Amino acid sequence: MTNNFVKVKCPDCGAEQIVFKKAATKVLCNVCGSVLVTPKGGNGEISGEVLEVVG
Repeated sequence: MTNNFVKVKCPDCGAEQIVFKKAATKVLCNVCGSVLVTPKGGNGEISGEVLEVVG
C-alpha cells in the first residue's frame, strides 16, 4: 500500500503541514497562504521541503 500523505515545510514561513501528494487542486499553506502543492496529473509538484512520509 502506498503512502499518499507527506509532511511538508513551507518555503516562505517554515510552517509544517500534512498534505495529500496526489492533490487535484492547489494546496495552500494554512499560515501564510503560499502554494505548497500544484496538481500535475498524478503526483503533485511539491514546492516545500518534504520532511517525512506519513502513513
